[in-house]
Amino acid sequence: MSEELPPLDLARPEIGAEEERLVVEVLRSGRLSLGPMTERFERDFAAWLGVDDAVAVSSGTAALHLGVRALGWDAGDEVVLSPFTFVASANCLLFEGVKPVFADIDPVSLNLDPAAAEQAIGESTVGLLAIDIFGQPSAMPEFERIAADRKLAILEDSCQALGAIDSEGRKVGSRGNISTFAFYANKQMTTGEGGIIVPTDPGMAEVLRSERNQGRANDMDWLDHDRLGFNYRMSDVTAAIGVAQVSRLDELLAGRARVACKYLECLSEIEGLEMPAPDVPPAMRSWFVFPIRLPEGSDRDGLIRKLGEQGIPAKAYLPSIHLFPHLAALGYREGQFPVAESVAARSLALPFHAGLSEGDIDRVAVALGDALGGG
Repeated sequence: MSEELPPLDLARPEIGAEEERLVVEVLRSGRLSLGPMTERFERDFAAWLGVDDAVAVSSGTAALHLGVRALGWDAGDEVVLSPFTFVASANCLLFEGVKPVFADIDPVSLNLDPAAAEQAIGESTVGLLAIDIFGQPSAMPEFERIAADRKLAILEDSCQALGAIDSEGRKVGSRGNISTFAFYANKQMTTGEGGIIVPTDPGMAEVLRSERNQGRANDMDWLDHDRLGFNYRMSDVTAAIGVAQVSRLDELLAGRARVACKYLECLSEIEGLEMPAPDVPPAMRSWFVFPIRLPEGSDRDGLIRKLGEQGIPAKAYLPSIHLFPHLAALGYREGQFPVAESVAARSLALPFHAGLSEGDIDRVAVALGDALGGG
């Protein structure tokens, strides 16, 4: 591959004129926080998702933390989740003294295996944290059955799955459980930093809005507080980007799907690569990243270096988080979750965003094939 070709971006948000216009509108208004733009973003997002309400916060992690608190999960409780995830999925439990109990993943969907999850339930288990990894919808009907049988609560971590459709044809996050989304710059839509939590009822929404704002209720004076709270507010500048992004979210999702389809076409002939699982209608993945799995025994670090020398960034993604020191200290060790650990050791995220051209994708495919073939 010619060294004259410009380097590709691993990820890149799609920002346009409307985002700029609305940000300037907020800046000129002087209402940079706790203003009308955040309320507008919440209304627009809830309408797009088809839910009654949505509470905007400063990050997906903040949304998860508030979800844990809303469910009343506390010290001494245990919650079952996948180890193949971003670390915030477990950290949000630790914030409240809840123990993450990991169970292995399904080798096709890469999400928490319902059978493994059910086996991991113990006397102290109070809930399931279902994660839609890489935009692949979790097996929510099965988790809801388990939760109903075992009297457990569910928190949906849909931070990577905005726009996905589940096995019953419903938008991920709209089933009536507490669900969370994130809007970091590499997500399907972005606000730069930010997240949102979907409450189950108006009373919960009121508490969430108070807790994100230092425990202050809407009708209280500036320095009055009636509960423990946090600085988890989304600024109106951030919300302005979100309003513009939601207005063209279907377009953003379609653009990412087109790039993914081209990747699937170009990479299908490279021997040994494992592609993302195909959709099983009516379920449909939402394309957050384009993750592949390398053949067993591949030198992933060496391959990443080879691609990088040609201006093609790639990233080992994701780790199996039960091996992180602060989680391993809870009693976890290598070999406990063989499927998750194998997938984590072989996964690779390629450049992925809607701005990639067919030529860019061809370039990645050729370089990847050459690197795997020793060329």
